[in-house]
Amino acid sequence: MMNQEKVIVVDFGGQYNQLVARRVRECNVYCEIYSYRTDIEQIKAMKPKGIILTGGPNSCFEADSPSCSKELFELGIPVLGLCYGAQLMMHILGGKVEHAPVREYGKTEVLVNTESPLFTNVQEKTLCWMSHFDYISKVADGFSIVAHTADCPVAAAENKEKKLYAIQFHPEVLHTQEGIKMLHNFVRDICGCGGTWRMDSFVENSIQTIREKVGNGKVLCALSGGVDSSVAAVLLSKAIGSQLTCVFVDHGLLRKNEGDEVEEVFGENGSYELNFIRVNAQERFYGKLAGVTEPEQKRKIIGEEFIRVFEEEAKKIGTVDFLVQGTIYPDVVESGLGGESAVIKSHHNVGGLPDYVDFKEIIEPLRDLFKDEVRKAGLELGIPEKLVYRQPFPGPGLGIRIIGEVTAEKVRIVQDADAIYREEIANAGCDKTVGQYFAALTNMRSVGVMGDERTYDYAVALRAVNTIDFMTAEAAEIPFEVLQKVMSRIINEVKGVNRVMYDLTSKPPGTIEFE
Repeated sequence: MMNQEKVIVVDFGGQYNQLVARRVRECNVYCEIYSYRTDIEQIKAMKPKGIILTGGPNSCFEADSPSCSKELFELGIPVLGLCYGAQLMMHILGGKVEHAPVREYGKTEVLVNTESPLFTNVQEKTLCWMSHFDYISKVADGFSIVAHTADCPVAAAENKEKKLYAIQFHPEVLHTQEGIKMLHNFVRDICGCGGTWRMDSFVENSIQTIREKVGNGKVLCALSGGVDSSVAAVLLSKAIGSQLTCVFVDHGLLRKNEGDEVEEVFGENGSYELNFIRVNAQERFYGKLAGVTEPEQKRKIIGEEFIRVFEEEAKKIGTVDFLVQGTIYPDVVESGLGGESAVIKSHHNVGGLPDYVDFKEIIEPLRDLFKDEVRKAGLELGIPEKLVYRQPFPGPGLGIRIIGEVTAEKVRIVQDADAIYREEIANAGCDKTVGQYFAALTNMRSVGVMGDERTYDYAVALRAVNTIDFMTAEAAEIPFEVLQKVMSRIINEVKGVNRVMYDLTSKPPGTIEFE
């Protein structure tokens, strides 16, 4: 990414930090997230074309609130402050921010000055997403107000000469009808970015970079059969061919029949010229997970065991210099390695890595990509659509779709329930309209009655969400008759289950997975 023009997002702990970066990339501009603690000299060294300050949960005028250097606004680089970022900009530059007499939350009509370069081709009255307790009561010297609402006198302000812009609402969320247009105006017109961030050039550059890095070395690829690792594997195979060995670890936490399906696609009878090794390690993983109930501990155990299996396989095939993983950008940020957000969960291929790994280096060719960008890269590589758009599956697999201790019996239950759910979703044609869907096994057992006898069995939770970027998600509306059919089949066909529930939780506050 060294030669790629970029805009950086400075994160103040807002829930939409990844979304801001994602929206900038939709404008074909490369974007990365950094904590507000990042040194100003480091920011200058990156030579960004623009800087965006995110929202955050604090009040900027309180002594211990996240802040940034005044110098950030004096670099001659365009800066866009969003919500907290807008308030902080005003506070630092001499304006005034106070607790708002009226809190605004939700869709709000905003009146904008269309002469502002930020609002070029935006309607004078436009719906935007507000979420703030504080408000800008006085703009800093040199700023003019370019948007307001009935309750918010400064919905946006600008210092056109210094290319400083402050927006009180959130243009990055889809609820803001013309938000993408505003961000496009900022990064493409105000910052002058050329829009060169495209998948065809990413694939081409990545292949070249991998060839140069690997040289004559041997590479081991962690292949799970999911979208991320599949795209990483094909990318590597195009770059280095027979120097690549793909190891597929069947940890016994895959969906029903998935191990055989992965082997069918990538094995010796598949479409790709890969050195493919399947390791059946089910009992090994179940043994390590016995008695473990804490989600983070489960993730770390699965992550470490993955690495240990790879090390063993590497020794069998001789010296291996590099390990490839399908880490993607949300994994990095959610593991607390980018931006300012709290650790949401350790991803087995990021935060779950053990301290010692017996390889010269780990290659993560998709580390800078969001999920939908990974899919675009997959299509660019010629991977069939049915593989590229298959249902996402987490690295720790069913280990985090089983609440509490993982056992072979629980795996069987959730595999069978999930297979029925996915089959009925497809039969009803809902697979075309629902983003991600799966069954999980709760740790709750309850009393039921089947065949005039008392039962005391598990409850299965069905999950279905719609999401564009996997950073925010809403529960999907599955037709009630479909849910009824799924419930009936699971209770009748899956031994050990007597109750089926549907999870309505959005992300946030929940995550898409259960653990």
